[in-house]
Amino acid sequence: MAAGHDTVAAALAWCLAFLLRFNFEIPADYAAMMLANLPWIVALQAAVFWYFGLYRGIWRYASLPDLKRIVFAVTVSGVMVTALLFMFRIGVPRSVLVLYPLLLAVTMAGSRLAYRMRKERRVSALLPSEREPVLILGAGVAGASLIAELALSREWRVVGMLDDDPLKRRREIHGVRILGSFDQLSHWCEQLSVAKAIIALPGASHHVRRRAVEICEAAGVQAMTVPSYDDLVSGKVTVSQVRHVELDDLLGRDPVTLDSSGLSDWISGRTVMVTGAGGSIGSEICRQLLRFRPGVMVLLELGEHALYQMEQALQPLSPQTRFVWAIGDVKSRHRVTELLALHRPSVVFHAAAYKHVPLMEEDNAWEALVNNVTGTRVMAESAIRHGVEKFVFVSTDKAVNPTNVMGASKRLAEIACQALQPPEGTRFVIVRFGNVLGSTGSVVPKFKAQIATGGPVTVTHPEIRRFFMSIAEAAQLVLQAGLMGRGGEIFVLDMGEPVRIADLARDLIRLSGFAEEDIRIEYTGLRAGEKLYEELLATDENSLPTPHPKLRIAKARGEGRVWLAGLLLWLDRTDRPDAAEVRAGLKRWIPEYIPRDVPTALAGNPDSGSAPPSARARAAK
Repeated sequence: MAAGHDTVAAALAWCLAFLLRFNFEIPADYAAMMLANLPWIVALQAAVFWYFGLYRGIWRYASLPDLKRIVFAVTVSGVMVTALLFMFRIGVPRSVLVLYPLLLAVTMAGSRLAYRMRKERRVSALLPSEREPVLILGAGVAGASLIAELALSREWRVVGMLDDDPLKRRREIHGVRILGSFDQLSHWCEQLSVAKAIIALPGASHHVRRRAVEICEAAGVQAMTVPSYDDLVSGKVTVSQVRHVELDDLLGRDPVTLDSSGLSDWISGRTVMVTGAGGSIGSEICRQLLRFRPGVMVLLELGEHALYQMEQALQPLSPQTRFVWAIGDVKSRHRVTELLALHRPSVVFHAAAYKHVPLMEEDNAWEALVNNVTGTRVMAESAIRHGVEKFVFVSTDKAVNPTNVMGASKRLAEIACQALQPPEGTRFVIVRFGNVLGSTGSVVPKFKAQIATGGPVTVTHPEIRRFFMSIAEAAQLVLQAGLMGRGGEIFVLDMGEPVRIADLARDLIRLSGFAEEDIRIEYTGLRAGEKLYEELLATDENSLPTPHPKLRIAKARGEGRVWLAGLLLWLDRTDRPDAAEVRAGLKRWIPEYIPRDVPTALAGNPDSGSAPPSARARAAK
């Protein structure tokens, strides 16, 4: 039907061009020439239109790309018609040759636009008359896309936009007027009876996003938001999938800029292995890797259910990638060797670890050490033997001046990787970062569960602070560091400012729709091995800059093969030492390790526990 329409349009445009040229009084000889050439010109147009794919699109959704295709196809066919007329010395007036493609393009594009408008009017008539009015904060690309996608929403009706750019005031986007600045939200909500506002600022700085949320709270309207910049870029969601504001939106982290071209060259078509693939970090590394189209992805995971969940989640996302779902333990040399020999990965991301500080501090201290150090050693040695090009080890900020067994075990694993670095061959890259929002065992899922049951929300100490980043940001920076690493470096991520856990709890209570009077916060006391403050990871005093603004290289102590041989001898013992002996051994291998046993009674005293890094640095001087 569309092809028939365009054929008729081509014939009409050809005749109309002659009519306009001769003021609707075509001389007989020109009329005969017009009709004689009409069949082959229409046939040529139809062939060109078919070749350029004008009939792949659906008229109801005709848009700018369709218009571009029409203009390009009409231009090409117009040039071909002119060339053939010139070749056969057919004296068509030059004004006809100019008018014909213009009339044809207008007719074809206009028909599609009219059809779309008619369809949308029909659909709009079927929409509920009482759709809820909403305002959009942000008149950028995301805001414009959101208006277009919500035009046919059965739930919401966009009644206006707000933006702080004065050049955009009193203008319109898709028929929706930009009313004023963010600070005028309260006024326009009252004027337009709006109870919800959608924040469309996925690429804005965290200061802007947080300010927008605070303005919504002050105006007494419910704040919604479009998906994060990371999710939009990854293609997991579209801008119309509006959601409630979450803790990640208030975290204070700006979007990560990745070397997408470099990562694509590094990952595309290659075999990549991820250990701990079912964990919080490992699973997100897998998702981020899929953006760069690996040929084969080997996912090694000890937990059957976690690996099953990954299979269900990842398989539909990347049909072109071949997945290997491998159950196994990183400490099993036989299983690791089998997988590396069979699949020959170019890159290994080693994220498997025991990471829960209190659980690893006493009864499970030796298990933490064996899993985190011996497991890393097995993976690293196997990677060297099987020609892995790059081995990326995921570490933690708790490895900096560790005060607990988990952090000390990760520090030992870091040093072991550096000691194993060969002069040529496999390159070891170590990446440290702090707490990740929403990761397994982190405070956020725990707080959400406590809020869901009515509280209280338990915090160990009123002054305890941690560095936080989103899971997506952490995984992206691990990939970026892996790309940049040349072998033996310890990359530290810029974690920004530390967050007070009590403030985090208050934000989460408020985002859940409660006040502190409804859900109280209860302080339970610092746990074994827990610090009040984690070390700052990216200061000029203990790290060096890199070309990426969120990555630095730590100036950390390294060891040689003799040290490594002694460590491995200690780890290969057959008996199982108790926690006190483990801590004593760790102190011998890591001089900066200082175990801390803080009594619960000190929880209410903000001056107890470790001093903040700035105070400790001053004391050292």
